[in-house]
Amino acid sequence: MAELRFATRLNSFASGAHKYWPEQQGKPSVLQMIERASTAKGLTHVDLNYPQHITTDISTIKNKLEELGLAVNGMQMRWDAPEFKIGAFTNPDPKIRRQAIELTKRGIDAGREFGSNLMTLWMGQDGFDYCFQVDYKKIWEDAVSAVREIAEYAPDCDISIEYKPNEPRAYSIFPNVTTCLLAIEEAGCENLGVTLDFAHVLYANEIPAYAAAMVARRSKLMGLDCNDGWGKRDDGLMVASVNPRATLEFLWQMKKDGYNGAYYFDTFPDASGLDPVREAETNIATVKRLLGLCDKLDNNPELAAAIEKQDAVASQQIINDILFMK
Repeated sequence: MAELRFATRLNSFASGAHKYWPEQQGKPSVLQMIERASTAKGLTHVDLNYPQHITTDISTIKNKLEELGLAVNGMQMRWDAPEFKIGAFTNPDPKIRRQAIELTKRGIDAGREFGSNLMTLWMGQDGFDYCFQVDYKKIWEDAVSAVREIAEYAPDCDISIEYKPNEPRAYSIFPNVTTCLLAIEEAGCENLGVTLDFAHVLYANEIPAYAAAMVARRSKLMGLDCNDGWGKRDDGLMVASVNPRATLEFLWQMKKDGYNGAYYFDTFPDASGLDPVREAETNIATVKRLLGLCDKLDNNPELAAAIEKQDAVASQQIINDILFMK
């Protein structure tokens, strides 16, 4: 088994900044957040938002990461500038749309400098808010053609689409696993795949393991955002804190399908004022424990027989015995 990689949302480490940096005024720098993240036992990687986290020259950030024993798992695009408010890849202004595409290419170039070949596209600004606001076929084609162009620009990189039902737009252009898989099929590039964010999947009203199975069937799971939530919004809670059974099934499905990427924690300790280091360490311990339980599900003839018969009572009894240890 390959060595496990654990990555994190870097901005989480601004949580409780006034306690960690009591003499500092204002928000911590990217280098400070990297240094704090490095104190989390078991953490091996971070993801960087582009361009927001490139606040100094790349060599300085890269040297700091290497000094602290961390690496970059992937780059995540953020089109936060005001001009992208009504769309990045689907913006009605061709100049702004082109700006978004070129910015994404620069993000891929930056990732290469960090030794990463993963670019995650969370297209939060691409969507609509009102009836009669957009031409649905046009914005779909604009989104798919932009993704295709980016994938063709970097055939050596994994370009992964992370879907979310809404926020900041009322409706996202790619709100669920089905639309992602359709877009990837239409784009027709081998280096396109999907990132599944557990909390996003829940509030898309999907079953996480089912979504993972469909991605494995039609595309490739390139990224995994581990977290949890109540299914009504993007809560970003600690792993398995609300849905341990669904999380276990999710991880088991991915394990069966050969997922070998990082376990990335997209959680929001800052929302509740949690210590991000302790929170990250707890997430790592939880995933390790759940993966250990997945080993007990492998080659389990009783569970295999129950699933083959769709015998929910038998399967739940087996999972209860594994989860709650008689």
